[in-house]
Amino acid sequence: MTWAPERISPLQLSRSTPLQLLRSLGSGPRGLVESEAEARLVRYGENVLPARRVPSLPIVFLRSLRDPFTAVLACLALVSALVAAWATASVIAVLVVVSCALRAAGEHRADRSAAGLRELVASTATVLRRTDDGAVPVPREVPVDQVVPGDVVRLAPGDLVPADLRLLRATGLTMHQAALTGESAPVPKYPVDEPAAPAPPGAAPAHALDEQDPAHVLDEQDPAHVLDEQDFDRPEVCFQGSSVASGSGTGVVVSTGADTRFARADKPHRDDRRTTAFDRSVYGISWILIRFMLLTPPLVLMANAALRGRGLETLPFAVAVAVGLTPEMLPVIVTTTLARGASALARTHQVIVKRLPALHDLGAVDVVCLDKTGTLTQDRPVLDCALDTAGRPDDSVLHWAAVNSLWTLQLAELPAADALDEALLDAAEERLPADALEYDAVAALPFDPVRRLSTAVVDTPHRLGHHTLVVKGAVEDVLERCPLSADERERAVALADRLAADGLRVLAVALAERPAAGRPYAVADERGLTLKGLVGLRDATAESAADALAALAHRGVAVKVLTGDHPGTAARACRELGLDPGEVVTAASLDGLDDAGVGELADRSTVFARCSPEQKARIVRALRERGHVTGFLGDGVNDLPALRASDVGICPPEAVDVARETADVVLAAKDLTSLDHAIVAGRGGGATIAGYLRITLSSNLGNVIAMLTAGLLLPFLPMLPAQVLVQNLCFDAAQLAFAYDRPRAAMLRRPLKLRPREVLASVTGYGVLNAAADLATFAVLVWAVSDTRGETAFHAGWFTENLLTQALVMVLLRTGRGGGIPVTAGVLALTGLLLPLSPLGPLIGMAALPLAYYPLLALVLTLYATALHWVTRRTRRPSTS
Repeated sequence: MTWAPERISPLQLSRSTPLQLLRSLGSGPRGLVESEAEARLVRYGENVLPARRVPSLPIVFLRSLRDPFTAVLACLALVSALVAAWATASVIAVLVVVSCALRAAGEHRADRSAAGLRELVASTATVLRRTDDGAVPVPREVPVDQVVPGDVVRLAPGDLVPADLRLLRATGLTMHQAALTGESAPVPKYPVDEPAAPAPPGAAPAHALDEQDPAHVLDEQDPAHVLDEQDFDRPEVCFQGSSVASGSGTGVVVSTGADTRFARADKPHRDDRRTTAFDRSVYGISWILIRFMLLTPPLVLMANAALRGRGLETLPFAVAVAVGLTPEMLPVIVTTTLARGASALARTHQVIVKRLPALHDLGAVDVVCLDKTGTLTQDRPVLDCALDTAGRPDDSVLHWAAVNSLWTLQLAELPAADALDEALLDAAEERLPADALEYDAVAALPFDPVRRLSTAVVDTPHRLGHHTLVVKGAVEDVLERCPLSADERERAVALADRLAADGLRVLAVALAERPAAGRPYAVADERGLTLKGLVGLRDATAESAADALAALAHRGVAVKVLTGDHPGTAARACRELGLDPGEVVTAASLDGLDDAGVGELADRSTVFARCSPEQKARIVRALRERGHVTGFLGDGVNDLPALRASDVGICPPEAVDVARETADVVLAAKDLTSLDHAIVAGRGGGATIAGYLRITLSSNLGNVIAMLTAGLLLPFLPMLPAQVLVQNLCFDAAQLAFAYDRPRAAMLRRPLKLRPREVLASVTGYGVLNAAADLATFAVLVWAVSDTRGETAFHAGWFTENLLTQALVMVLLRTGRGGGIPVTAGVLALTGLLLPLSPLGPLIGMAALPLAYYPLLALVLTLYATALHWVTRRTRRPSTS
């Protein structure tokens, strides 16, 4: 037996009959010969998913060097070493190593917490194998990694599908595909002779919520057709990662390992992950500052050479000034703040943040896109109404529907009740007498996905020798078997359409009385029925969804529902939860719009129905293009494009493993309450980072402006490079307190977005005010120390004033609460006052100051604090109004 093609193409799979496919695979209904299976295993490899490795701690450490500030600091350290400014180089090197170590430790912990999630595929499979060509095939259990293309696999209830396979035979087979599509309802699977042809009228299951989607019909004329997410609806193909809900089947394996649809969905598209909100804000600010840093040393050198005749001896000072502009602790503060927030989320709410910057992005999220099933609604239906043919409530319709459900389940020996049957039995238990369903059952014809009906046969009460056929199923299929007049049929269809438009799952119930037959009942007996009425079922809403939606709205987060369900179903669920659906948009209407049109429509709409996976991703991308920070909550393989397209990918713990690995945040449960907790934590972390940036950059910018100005006016350097770096070390150590600050409640009410231009505009204003205080101190120093200790006293005076102004900025510009920052600022102020007077002062070129300087310095600081407080109140007032 020879293996014909290298691989079975999606086009070939979609157009081949079962016999043609078996020939193409070099297989047959009796399975493979053992020797051929072994040869194929060698040729095509084991049936395993591509492995993922958690990077080691050293690798993560080296990756952290790619941080823009860290890279620039490393370059400045190298320049300092080249000109033999060893003190400057050493201090900068310490900053780089500490920053990278803290960041690497946090990211490595997050990577390890996300490992070990790939546990969804089966461990063994039942295949037909033969010892030689003439031998009888024998079913045998083999490890799933030994399954090869061409193997004939048997499926039974509870089995996990070991690979992608094409069905050859099936009996009442339904599959759970929640791992692939996120939808909880089992999907009927059955073999077809011409898979590319449109599905037959009876192909939709009776439990289907809505009609067949034309977008899911394969186009035979499209030669570029590839196996994509829409093919999950194909009845003849079973995919790895799904499981058997009921029935049995036999299929031939067409794809294994990395070629399966499950594995290929795990390969990210090159455009899937774009720049996130964290990249646009924190890194945006970083790159603007880096440009200033790179320009500072040459400008200082040129200015000093032109005005003061100084040469390369000013290079260490120029490098120190550039370092002074740098928020050296930014990587440390960001990593520590986000790691603490992620740790608190995991500890208190069991929410796992896998990518630390995603916590910041959560705080900036203003639009959350999600599916309906399992998030807004539970994974189970409930009875909404039972109506007679005139549309009036009638419990007898529920009674007969429950009789059908109970005795079909009992007599057909199904492994588990269908979700719709469970809903009907639960409703009957609540609304009907305890013995209402007690009948002498005769036979049952279980649900068939082609005829879309189930039938239970029971003894007719008080009519000896007669049986009652109780039929339940899809409305159109039941009506076909009822001899109705045109008016009666029209009224029944109109009633069913009205219920379906209101978002209900509609089933028809019909009866027929027959003389007791001496033969087994068959499908042919399902005729001449009398329509009893209709039952309508809806998805049960999630218990916490309404409160969670209200909380998200209160926090300024808009919710967009992107679902593959019927428009009426989605709208009904939203209305029940207090979310105004507005005009529901059918995703097919997006196909004629450009990206700008999709973005405008997405901005003003709440519910998008009939969405394919790529349409979900397109809506998410359009919202991001319009300036929104988006989060997407999904749990299936079909959600991967949207998860990767969003700023923050979110999934519940029961999501398929490739979705959990793709997502940035794993919630404690599939509900929005956990998401609300995560958003609050993200806003807290973002507020801390924003406060740190505003305070640090304004202080640093003011110091740099003052030093550059003084350096051009004084005959000596206003501060020695060692003094600048010691000052930076003191301020950097004090800044660690920001990572432990607690933001005020007002900072958590709205999405927090760090826009580089707005942040830098605010920093510039505060920086100029800080520079004015520094230059006022410069004037005081020129008057107070010019005739006493000269240069060393001047250095000491400015060193003291710089640390005191930085302490004031920390206290007056802080937006959080808690005692950490005031205490740290107090220690920083004491350091500025005492260090010049300590034995360390002379070692770094500072001398004690005259007493006359301190009252004048106090006056300058009082005026500066008053101005800073006034400006802060004016700038904050509009945001709190």
